[in-house]
Amino acid sequence: DGTREPFSRKKFMHGVLAVGEKRPISSEQFEQLVVRVENKIRKQGVSEISSKKIGQYVMDDLANLDDVAYIRFASIYREFKDMSSFMKTMEDMMAKKGKGN
Repeated sequence: DGTREPFSRKKFMHGVLAVGEKRPISSEQFEQLVVRVENKIRKQGVSEISSKKIGQYVMDDLANLDDVAYIRFASIYREFKDMSSFMKTMEDMMAKKGKGN
């Protein structure tokens, strides 16, 4: 919505932990994900970055970490409006992982 706020590592970690709740993801894996995303943000070399861009970084990383956490995050990040948009995301993820056939 255009609102600006300082980056909060604590808030970021809380969000990532929430989508990975009850998944076989170690605290070390969560920490590494956060560090990787923070590094991508820093490499942009800008003083501000959109939450949309951060969300895409998280989705890219979660796709390689845990399918269920990825879908949970996608459901919030992409704000699915209907079942077809949800299914499209599932199909895209499966195709990327070679499970679509």
